[in-house]
Amino acid sequence: MTSGRAVDEVVLRPIGFARTPFSERASAPRQPYVAKGARGTIELLPDANFEHALEDLDAWDHIWVIFWFHLNTGWRPKVLPPRSEKRRGVFATRSPHRPNPIGLSVVELEAIEGLTLKVRNVDLIDGTPVLDIKPYVPFADAIASAKTGWLDPRDPGPAFDVEWAPLATEQARWLSEAHQIELFEPVTRTLSIGPEPHPYRRIRKKAEGYRLALKEWRVDFRVDGAAVTVDAIATGYRPRDLAASDDPKVGVHRAFVARFG
Repeated sequence: MTSGRAVDEVVLRPIGFARTPFSERASAPRQPYVAKGARGTIELLPDANFEHALEDLDAWDHIWVIFWFHLNTGWRPKVLPPRSEKRRGVFATRSPHRPNPIGLSVVELEAIEGLTLKVRNVDLIDGTPVLDIKPYVPFADAIASAKTGWLDPRDPGPAFDVEWAPLATEQARWLSEAHQIELFEPVTRTLSIGPEPHPYRRIRKKAEGYRLALKEWRVDFRVDGAAVTVDAIATGYRPRDLAASDDPKVGVHRAFVARFG
């Protein structure tokens, strides 16, 4: 042990895991307030006396969830947050790329059934290891006079209204009904925060309008003041890749192109 240090290493073990609709980082909300309505569960591990640890928690309607960013490797001392035009020190941001990738979210507690906590407004990726749970205490945890640092002090709610044009609506509905690929919610959520080009959101300007990259899909949209209109969806694959690949995922894109051009 190095002189002057109490410990050099800390070992953490999950108490359970989150089960949510978000299977990938690209689909997960960036903050709980953006995840309004998203439901999930926290499933605690058996044979650890957690049944007794949960006693009295049902008196609270919101809880803190401390978790591990298990999909992240490495960290960066300076990062480019989605609401910033320049890089910031990681300790001045909520970036998941941290020396110790520990996350903190407040979620609404709807019910407790055995070792399962049913929660709402969840922003965790499915399978996230949960390290601890604590009650949210309004008079202790909410500080109305706190400064907002480099962030705009105004309410960070959606600043843009997002509408879907008929073609984009038809395309998104077909992907959802025929292939269970959901684009309505993640595209609307992303563009409502801000449609300006930003590497974090994978938005770039085109000759006319803008294009959002969401995994393998491309979404064309235009902006008029505080209104965003989603015009069309396109595949992110090149024609030669569509023709050559036998990946079932690419097959969905081939079917999309055959239907919509």
